[in-house]
Amino acid sequence: MSDDLIPVLVGCGQVTQREPDPAAALEPVELMAEAGRRAAEDSGAGRRLIDLLDTIVVLRSFSDTSWRFTCPFGRYANPPASVARRLGADGATRLVYTHPGGNMPQWCVNRLSEMITRGEVRAALVCGGEALATQKAAQRAGLELDWSEDPGGSYEEWGIARRGWSDMEDRHRMAGAIFAYPLIENAIRGHHGRGIDEHARAMGELFEGFASVAAANPLADRRAGYSCDEIATAGPGNPYIGFPYTRLMNANAFIDQSAAVLLTSRGEARRLGIADDRMVYLHGCADAHDHWYLSDRRDFHSSPAIAAVGREAMEMAGCTIGDIDHLDLYSCFPSAVEIACDELGLATDDPRGLTVTGGLPYFGGPGNNYVTHSIAEMMNRVRANPGSLGMVTANGNYVTKQSIGIYCSEPAPHPFAPRDPAVYQAEIDAEPGPRVSERADGRASVETYTVMHDRTGPSFGIMFGRLGDASRFIAALPEDRALLSAMTEQDHLGVTGRVRSRGGVNRFVPD
Repeated sequence: MSDDLIPVLVGCGQVTQREPDPAAALEPVELMAEAGRRAAEDSGAGRRLIDLLDTIVVLRSFSDTSWRFTCPFGRYANPPASVARRLGADGATRLVYTHPGGNMPQWCVNRLSEMITRGEVRAALVCGGEALATQKAAQRAGLELDWSEDPGGSYEEWGIARRGWSDMEDRHRMAGAIFAYPLIENAIRGHHGRGIDEHARAMGELFEGFASVAAANPLADRRAGYSCDEIATAGPGNPYIGFPYTRLMNANAFIDQSAAVLLTSRGEARRLGIADDRMVYLHGCADAHDHWYLSDRRDFHSSPAIAAVGREAMEMAGCTIGDIDHLDLYSCFPSAVEIACDELGLATDDPRGLTVTGGLPYFGGPGNNYVTHSIAEMMNRVRANPGSLGMVTANGNYVTKQSIGIYCSEPAPHPFAPRDPAVYQAEIDAEPGPRVSERADGRASVETYTVMHDRTGPSFGIMFGRLGDASRFIAALPEDRALLSAMTEQDHLGVTGRVRSRGGVNRFVPD
């Protein structure tokens, strides 16, 4: 294959901002531009690489993704154009603003690599950034910031616009990651046959390893190196958010972080004078998604999509999981890591470690852009260890959208040619989950559940259950604080009771 059709990553840049004065802090688009500048300098080509850019991809900000993070200081009408203007990247005519999803950084690297092999892209920047810590500090201080900008023009949108929960799930308040992942986690606990305390310790031990990596990473936000007990024990400083998750088991979104990676062809890189030891090759990649809504899943403790993308990426790279030297598993909550380990054939205490950054609860969870950081750090790892392989997993929605990349500092022994994802996606789609009863009435049992907490304690509960005919339903739990509290201390998986549907909402009362 011609050097002009061989995709390479040539630069990476990361920023973690800790400016205590919100008025002096960089706003999100400035953070993205700074990460882009650092990536260009990292390549060794600097300004010349920025001048070569024809494509700029910006990961959708959390303020444009979720009502929980809406920015009160205005919005960017065309984020990729704003980044291009700050970088002086006047030749960037393909401007992309992605749809939401933690899978999107890897998904974009996969697509851009394919576009390079077809001669459709000369050089591309993938970047994203958040300043939610500054946003929150400014709101608390009563400051008015101006984060509005309209540079004109339009942009493409990549990814899938469809939201992650159904109308039925929305009516039962299951409308976001902090509600969905605890439901998944309790199902995992049931699958392993663990009690509440035993499983809490398993989660604490898992994330203690992530926290220790963050403690050694100067870019990480939380560097305290939390112990298993500190992570697993609920208390005033570490309350439950959605049982069984304590605060220290949740992705930490209130950070100021940005990251960027630069791609081009090996031919363009060499014409720019970029050294071979700065080049990183994508040896394997794949993308897929599970049944879109949680209600429709085969079960809540597995992911056919992760199994498929792992198999496809490793087959493309010509390796096995045992050949991988460095790992970064998407870690928004313990369940995301646990399921990835099960599907990829990894132990949760794998001696290689499961993260190169420290993970979303401790390194930081900058919205849809975390995986740009993990790709950047993986580039550093494989450059420092020539010939080694690094795997990055990326997860969007609720263990829904999956993407994997396998990286190496040495060229792949074969052309970059991933299999069409539609082929293996069809295999996943063909595996149906149980029938779902939108309006449920009768005797039933608990399949999984969570108890959401506010500042005062248990607030409300959500459960998935099964009727006598094995059909699945979602329901609200009684607004009884004593019961909800008991459900965090006594296992209610498999408990029987009665469900009734009124006004489009199912309500389950345990015996």
